Amino acid sequence: MIERFLEYIEVEKRYSPHTVTNYKKDLSDFSDFVLRTEASDDVIHIHKKVIKNFIVELSQSGLSKRSINRKLSSLRSFYLFMLRLGEIKTSPMETVDSLKFYPEKRIPFSEEEMDMMKCEVEEKGQMTLLDKLIIETLYQTGIRKSELCNLLLNNVDFSKKEILVIGKGNKARVIPVSGELLSDFQTYLDIRQPDSENQHYFFVNKKGKKLGEKFVYLVVNKYFSLVTSKQKRSPHILRHTFATHVLNGGAEISKVQKLMGHSNLASTQVYTSANIEQLKKAFGNAHPRATKFKNNNNME
Repeated sequence: MIERFLEYIEVEKRYSPHTVTNYKKDLSDFSDFVLRTEASDDVIHIHKKVIKNFIVELSQSGLSKRSINRKLSSLRSFYLFMLRLGEIKTSPMETVDSLKFYPEKRIPFSEEEMDMMKCEVEEKGQMTLLDKLIIETLYQTGIRKSELCNLLLNNVDFSKKEILVIGKGNKARVIPVSGELLSDFQTYLDIRQPDSENQHYFFVNKKGKKLGEKFVYLVVNKYFSLVTSKQKRSPHILRHTFATHVLNGGAEISKVQKLMGHSNLASTQVYTSANIEQLKKAFGNAHPRATKFKNNNNME
């Protein structure tokens, strides 16, 4: 039944290969747990206590609450599928809640840090062209690391100065690209040497293979460790930085939502929280009641 479910989300729901792989891993981990603790290979007809025991074991193993919730989400989707097929009458996940946690604050890189990266690292020849393009493409487009790895050669349109990105749920979106970045793209194409199986991917590694997400993470972390003391130096922080900087520059949030590939506006509004202090400062300097506003703040 697990294989049938995976086929359903891949073919009918059209989930990305990366998402399907995650579901497969989560369900496989749960199947192994059931076999080990219940001496059964039946993951369909189980009691909710088994799932709660699974949560306890995951917690004791040191897995983060975010990762545990992802596994619970996979199980929830699986049992909803079983309900639709009539295999079960009630889902064992029905009364199992996700773990509550406070997400870590994602602090974007400042414009000064991005400039420092360009001046102190890139222009001094400390990075390869591929490394430079990984960082600049993530920063200038806001795409996810998985989207960068899967960017197709035919989806880079030099004449229109744009790239076509396939995001979550196989949803496509078009993102404009600067002339400077396109120039670097062209230079990269002259030295790019993909093997026969990976010719259709735009970015390839030294062996001619499609870039791996771990490689992209290591590149970003390596170079930003030279210019910032921030603990979080991941590709996702670059995505966060893109959204924060374009919003600071006056871009409409609805347009940023489209560029980011968010299905709802709430996901994009997260990136405005970092601007609260700037908004307070702007209000204090520009609003007709600025003096009163400042005085009230000083009294607190």
